[in-house]
This record gives sequence, structure tokens and C-alpha cells, in this order.
Amino acid sequence: MAPPAGQIRPGRYLTFFLLIVVVLYGLVFLTGDRKPTPKLGIDLQGGTRVTLTARTPDGQAPSRDQLQQARQIIETRVNGIGVSGAEVLLDGSNVVITVPGNEGEQAKTLGRTAKLGFRQVINAVPATAPPQQQQGDQQGQQPPPSESPGAEGSQGDENGQGGQDAQGTDGSGGGSAPGAARAPTTGDHAQQPSQDPSPPPTPGDGEGDGQTPEEKVAAEIQQAKDIRQNPALLPADPNDQAAMAMAQQAQQEALTSLVCREGSADPLVGNDDPAKPLVTCNEDGSEKYVLGPVFLEGTEISDASSGYDNQRGANVVNLQFKSGGASTWADFTAANVNQRAAFVLDTKVVSAPNITEAIPNGQTQITGQFTQDEAKNLADVLKYGSLPLSFSSSDATTVSATLGLASLEAGLIAGGIGLALVFIYCLFYYRMLGALTILSLILSAGIVYAVLVLLGRWVGFTLDLAGVAGFIIAIGVTADSFVVYFERLKDEMREGRSFRSAVGRGWVRARRTILASDAIMFLAAAVLYVLAVGEVRGFAFTLGMSTVLDLIVVFLVTHPLVALIAKSKTLSSPKLSGLGSVQKMGARRRSTARVGSATKEA
Repeated sequence: MAPPAGQIRPGRYLTFFLLIVVVLYGLVFLTGDRKPTPKLGIDLQGGTRVTLTARTPDGQAPSRDQLQQARQIIETRVNGIGVSGAEVLLDGSNVVITVPGNEGEQAKTLGRTAKLGFRQVINAVPATAPPQQQQGDQQGQQPPPSESPGAEGSQGDENGQGGQDAQGTDGSGGGSAPGAARAPTTGDHAQQPSQDPSPPPTPGDGEGDGQTPEEKVAAEIQQAKDIRQNPALLPADPNDQAAMAMAQQAQQEALTSLVCREGSADPLVGNDDPAKPLVTCNEDGSEKYVLGPVFLEGTEISDASSGYDNQRGANVVNLQFKSGGASTWADFTAANVNQRAAFVLDTKVVSAPNITEAIPNGQTQITGQFTQDEAKNLADVLKYGSLPLSFSSSDATTVSATLGLASLEAGLIAGGIGLALVFIYCLFYYRMLGALTILSLILSAGIVYAVLVLLGRWVGFTLDLAGVAGFIIAIGVTADSFVVYFERLKDEMREGRSFRSAVGRGWVRARRTILASDAIMFLAAAVLYVLAVGEVRGFAFTLGMSTVLDLIVVFLVTHPLVALIAKSKTLSSPKLSGLGSVQKMGARRRSTARVGSATKEA
């Protein structure tokens, strides 16, 4: 027979709760790194904060839509690279990336514009060559790979090694990816970065006083375009000798004015015109190029992955084109055998391999002197697309956890004092029921901690000061549920019911109030989580999660334990339960009711 309303079998509920605790802590100690420690946010463990400032060609402020799109792409890169606990926020025209722990080096690459384009190499000269030698070959008349000057093969004779084409010295291409375009083999002594004198001053370096920083940036970009993207770099008619001579003169002037330094900033990053030629350097600053317009955009890449090429003994980035891009790449490689194609990322030439045959399958490789991490980061950045804006060089700042830990310590001390006062009050006012309140809060904290550890391990959730504040408030919500139940229990006893009878009836009425209260709290936390950003979302998440766990504790622990106490004559005695005065009040009400009933009958 089913028990009366509100009456339960406490053993079943407590066993189920115990099973939940065992499963949670089993997962904590038997999965992942098996360490029972949650992931901490940047304010508790320190980390790196990277600030990226948007740059526009016209010097105007970027639109909110562009900034929001850039933030979303960077956030996708963060998730793809696997940086956990990072935040990507907008601060005016800046994008601020905050990465906890020791993963700051990865965050510095997240702001790359990643604007990839494929251009034909028109001219290539070593960056250290004297100006009079920087005249290059005419368009379409480049030397074969073993003679072509380049960053990767220009020192071949010096080491007793000739340059190799994309298929190796015998043209077999053994061990290479199918149809992959390859750069010449790197010599043992790579070209050193240019020791050219400092570049001429640009607007903003003592010129154009009175200009705003945005106007100076715009002038700098325009000056670079006028010199390095001048349409005169390419002849209007390749068969016109006079036009060819003028183009060669423009190329020589642009190459002479360009200074290549490894890691130097380029004002054209993200702002170059793909429809115009480009004079630029490779990434290590050892070679200068005159490149044709972009014939294939990086947006045509469907997938990018990193790997190790055993034949070359180097890390590479493998690209797979979409159908349209694969067709364009196949047509270009078929029409330009024994010519070079440059893979240009953010105006820098990452690789400029020689084409030895047509590549019809839409696959190719970007080669270079990559480390394993560099190749993986580049592949991830290319896979998630380029940013709609260019950003200035990343400003990375190391954040110390000292202040956060001091704040956490102060908060925990204050929270501990507050909890101690609550415990004292509960024991004084509710006695045995107060002890149940303390036990329930301890059990609630236990499952909250286990869930925290697992969330940090599975979804990268990090605990910060805002999250700690959410948990402290949630403790008050949990204690409030107990108070609602106990006061409802006392109301039933005031009406003349016994302690055992009041437990079932009080629970039926109290649980409606508890469910309504927690539902409102959870709804408020959910709305706050959706509308807020940054640390406020962490506060809302922890508050909502604790509210859900509060229901588990109240339903599976608090009510069953009260029911067990009600069945024990010793534990339910007025001295231990603290309900003596309420029982007396109920007894007087019952006595008054009996007297009134007897008088009416008389």
C-alpha cells in the first residue's frame, strides 16, 4: 500500500543520493588527470592578457558588426586550438583575449588576420643583395628552381647541395603528398635577416603633426600601398619593351625601398588590395618578392591540417581546397609549370615553391621552417577563416594571481565567519533541525565541488572570483529552502498535529514554495547568463548550477533525514528537536478545539 501524502521511504532517497556522490567522485578520481582540483580563472591563478587594436585603411572607427565578427572568429580559434578558460571581449575598438595559466603563447597568435592569398612570383631577390642587383627577371622568365634565388635554396651551392624542385632531384616526388607543391630544399646556412638601415620615416614618425593616431595609421597604410602596390609594377603589355622597362624600374625602386626584418610589423597586414601586385618579404626577412595579383583567395580552403613530411624532414601545413578553388589551382599550376607560386599570409610570403606539374586534386602544402606548434597553430587559424579587420601587434601582459588570491582569501574568511554565524543561529533556533541544515550544506558543498572539477575537465569551466560569489549566494538559497520547510513544519504543529504527522503534510506544502523559489532563481540566472559577458556569465552559471543542486539536496537528503528523525522517539523529543514550545502551542489549540466541540455538543 502506498504511503500517505508526504510520507516517503527515506532509505531509498538517501541511497540514491549516496550513489550520486559515489559516481561523481569516482569520475573525479578515475578520469582525466585524476586530480581533485578545479580549473582556476586568470584572477586566481594568473595568466596572459592580449590586447588587439583594430586598424582600418581610412582611419575611421571599425563598425560594431566587424568587431563582433572578429571577436566570434577569435573565440572560435580559441576553442579550436584548445585554450580552456579563455575570454574574448570587446573593449571599444579593441579585442581583449584573456588566457589563464601558461597558455599565453598560443593566445598571441590568435589575433592574426590570417588573410591568405596565392600570388604568382614575378621577381625574387635576396634581401641582402645590393640595390643594383635587385632587378630580377622579367615576368614569366624566371630561372629554374636550382638557380632561382630564394630564401630556402639560395645557399645550396654554399653547402655543396643544389636546390630541389617540388618532386625531388629525380622528379619522382617520393613520399610527398599527392600533387603537393614544394619549395626548394633549405640549406644548412639560411640567409640572415637584412641588416639594411632603418626604413624611411613614415607619417606619424615626426611628420604630420596635428594628426590623430587613426589618421597617421591611414596615411602609413596609403603610403605603403602607393609604393608596394603600384599598378605600374606590372606592364600593361608584356610585349611592349618600353612598358617592360618602366615596370622593371618601378620594381627596382620598390624593392630598394623595402626593408625586410624578421618579425617586423607591416602596415599592409589585412589592408592589402588582392587585385593589385604586391612587393613584400618572406617571414624570416631573407628574400624580397614582386608578386602578381591574388589568383586564389584563402577563403577557398575547405580544410587545413598540420603534419610532418618525412621526405623533407619538416613540419608542413596541408591544405584542401573547395571545388571552385581546386579548379582554379589546377588551371594555374597547369599553365605555370616551372614557375613559382607564393603563399602569402598577412602580406608575408610563408612559402614560394616551384611548380613541377599540374595539381588537379585540390591539395597542396605550405612549407617553411615551422615547429610542430607553429604548424598546428597556422593550420587552425587558416581553418577558421580570416578576420574582417586587421589588428596592430599583440600587446601581451602577464597577469599576476596575487591580488586575486588575496581577494579570494578575504572572501573565504568572510564567508566562513558568515557560515559560522548561520550554524550557531540554526543550532540555537532549530537544534536538531539546525544540525540537519549544517549537514545538508556540507553535502551540498561536496557535490558542488565534484561537479566543478568535472566541468573544468570536460568543458573547460574555470572558477574565478565571480563564480565564488555565485556559490556563496547559492549557499543562502539552499539555507532558505531549509528554513521554508522547517517553518512550514512548525506551522503544521501549531495547528495541533504531532511531529511525525506534520513532516508529511509540511513537506507537501513546503516543496511547492521551494520549487517556485528555485525556479525563479534559476530563471534569473539563465537570463543573466544569456545577456551578460565575461565574469558576470561565470557568476550566473555558478548560481544557476547551485540552484539545481540545491533541489537535489533538499529532495534526497533534507526531507528524508527529517522523516527519519520523526520516526525516532529519542531524536524527535522536544528537547532535541527544539519544537517543545510549538508542541505546547499545538496541544493548547487541540485542547481548546476539544472544549469548543464539547460545548457545542452540550
